[in-house]
Order: sequence, then structure tokens, then C-alpha cells
Amino acid sequence: MADARMSSPSSSRNTEPILAVLKAHLPARGRVLEVACGAGEHALAFSGALPGLDWTPSDPDPNALASAAAWRRDGPANLKPPVRLDATDEATWPDETFQALYCANMIHISPWAATEGLVSLAARVLTSPGGLLLLYGPYLEDEVETASSNLAFDESLTGRDPAWGLRRREDVVALARDHGLAFTLRVQMPANNLMLLFRRV
Repeated sequence: MADARMSSPSSSRNTEPILAVLKAHLPARGRVLEVACGAGEHALAFSGALPGLDWTPSDPDPNALASAAAWRRDGPANLKPPVRLDATDEATWPDETFQALYCANMIHISPWAATEGLVSLAARVLTSPGGLLLLYGPYLEDEVETASSNLAFDESLTGRDPAWGLRRREDVVALARDHGLAFTLRVQMPANNLMLLFRRV
């Protein structure tokens, strides 16, 4: 089981800045669904730091799920078993409700249909009113100059898959609004990333 553990250098670097935002805005108690958990390192760190929240990691990739399950062996009781969830496949979406949905670094490494599915999923499972959607990653913004590193990253993504690439923050905000999710906060994060917060209305 331990051999299934994967590790991401970026997860190690951004854990503390992301955790600061989570501590400031997540409720003290409740249930959190993490979409596209990847290796599962965030799930382990955040569940340990937020003991009042039941944290459920999810991913469509069997290797990611195996890694998250392996990391969970050393995790706290509030870290739940990882579940298979594909943002583009409603048949994999849970029926339960959650106080928050967290997703990091998926939107730009997936087709736009995955973002549409993610927002639809949030509208379905978040408690109303007030359920919190948190999206972390790099974005393009109409009135903010894009860092050269993000432009290069966007070019590399579209070179790998034309359906990938950095999304306009304004497009994500509009999509969320159409699903009853109000954009409430933009937090500047290290390495030219953002955390975007939305609330169910």
C-alpha cells in the first residue's frame, strides 16, 4: 500500500498558503468534498489541520485514488476513504450534501467540460444557502496583466492538449453565477495563483 503513494512538489509548496485560506473561510464543522485530489497529500494535510471537518478526497484516476488511500493510512479519523468521481460523468457524483467543495489545479489541465461539470456538481451537492466552493490555480484576468510564467505555462498546456489551458476568471465567475453560485472573494496566492471563493445562494 505504501508503494502506491505519489508525491507532488507543488503540493508541498502550496499546502500552507492554501491552508491559511481554508482556515479563514471553512466552517468549524461539516463535510468537505475535494475534487481532483491527485496524490492525496492535500487531503492528508488539510484533514489533519482541520479536525472538525470530514474530508472526502475524490479523483477519476485509479492511480491517484490508490495514492490517496495509501496516504490515508497515516491520516486522522476525519479523512474519509477516497472515492472515484469524474466531473464530466454525473453517474459518479455523490448524492450526499457537503458544506464545502475544494478543487485545486484541475480547471486548466482538463477540457472546459470538466469545469462545467465541476460547477454543476457544486450546485448539486453544496448546502444552500452558504455552501462554499473554493477553486485554486492560475487564471487569466481581463484587467490584470498575466505573468510571463503563466503565459508560458498556458502555451505548454495547449501544446499538450488544445482543450487544456488557463481559463478566464470572468468565464468561471459567469458559469458559477448561472448555477446559483455567487463569487465572493479573490485571494492572491503565491506563484501567480489565485483562490476563488463562491457561495451557494
